[in-house]
Amino acid sequence: MEKVSWGGWDNCIRLENGGMEMIITVDVGPRIIYLGFKGGQNLLKVFDEQLGLTSGDEWMSFGGHRLWHAPEVAPRTYAPDFDPVEYEYENGVLKLFQKTEPSTGIRKEIEIELDAGENAVTLTHKMTNTNPWAVEFSPWCLSVMAAGGTAVIPQEKFIPHGEGEGETFLPARTLTIWPFTSMGDARFTWGEKYILMRQDDACSSKQKIGALNTLGWAAYLLNGEVFIKKFPCLDGVTYPDMGCNCEFFTMPGFLEIETLAPLKKVEPGECVTHCETWGIFKAEIGEDETELDSKLLPLVEKVKACPC
Repeated sequence: MEKVSWGGWDNCIRLENGGMEMIITVDVGPRIIYLGFKGGQNLLKVFDEQLGLTSGDEWMSFGGHRLWHAPEVAPRTYAPDFDPVEYEYENGVLKLFQKTEPSTGIRKEIEIELDAGENAVTLTHKMTNTNPWAVEFSPWCLSVMAAGGTAVIPQEKFIPHGEGEGETFLPARTLTIWPFTSMGDARFTWGEKYILMRQDDACSSKQKIGALNTLGWAAYLLNGEVFIKKFPCLDGVTYPDMGCNCEFFTMPGFLEIETLAPLKKVEPGECVTHCETWGIFKAEIGEDETELDSKLLPLVEKVKACPC
């Protein structure tokens, strides 16, 4: 861990383990603004026109990885986060503490633990209700991925109709679409084993889907590198947005891989958490389902499941 300046922000933290590195700004956010192999491409999108800014008239994305609260409601979800971030680094864990949002009474924290031997990291997202009343919300984690890649979302096991001892009589998963979602958009592939969403700057419209993903992972393929995110899917809970524990959004410039915790009525002083584990790999993988099976799934198996 070392203090560095990056992208116009004087106060950033760099974490590296010899193979991969991450950069987190503490001038605003918090935001993870760089993720990649040491000296390699940034797998995360950052917005050039917002680099180095520490004030503004409205909320800014900055890009990178951030923590929000769902359901998405303006202005609550879009509370500005221009204040400096407090942090601690101890025993290999970086803890980031955002000031309590004045407009919501919610305090956000992110803990980052880079694996000592693998190109992997564990992130624990925490949100505390500091209000004197209960608030219902869900921690919502958004990774803004760099342009030009393809998101891979695993489907439930495909079973031809009439086979599987009655299993085909029951639905397999929930898929959520938005009013602006066009399922015929060329950026989507609706396969038997995978859903693909491509980031393509030639397509001007915004697209979004969500799912209850019991398999608990999603991937992003970009220029011979692979980003894999694992996340929980819990039983007996209610997820936001008609039952989504993951969502995917794209428009010109970027693609977001988002995960969500269950909705919860959070009592005063109570803290709720949501974990993700990430892994990055170098691998050329095509979009054919057979190739995804043979090349991507072994990488998915190498990423540790979330500890929470």
